Amino acid sequence: MVGIVLISHSGPLAAEVAALAARICAVDVPLGAAGGTEDGGLGSSPELVAAMIERVDQGDGVILIPDLGGSVLTARLFEAPGVVVADVPFVEGTIAAVISASAGAPLRAVLAAAEDARRFRKF
Repeated sequence: MVGIVLISHSGPLAAEVAALAARICAVDVPLGAAGGTEDGGLGSSPELVAAMIERVDQGDGVILIPDLGGSVLTARLFEAPGVVVADVPFVEGTIAAVISASAGAPLRAVLAAAEDARRFRKF
């Protein structure tokens, strides 16, 4: 199953979005929150992201979903075969990715589902 890592400047924000997506999906998806810094401050930590990638990686790839600015730069440090960065709305993209991953979709399909969430924000 594809793993998903949420990267935010805020630990509580990343944790709450992960919890929301897990509750909506109601299926155990390898989903992790890497928010804030090691000391609980605001920022993004490459060390926390690396640890979370390792935790959620089940061999089918990992999608990184950053919230903004520095989190995007931190996520891009980890782009590699099997690890992709999704440029998506943080909440909607996460939920779409979790639902798609829970259905057993491959990495590119989970990424496409997350990216498709952007269309539903346009009025």
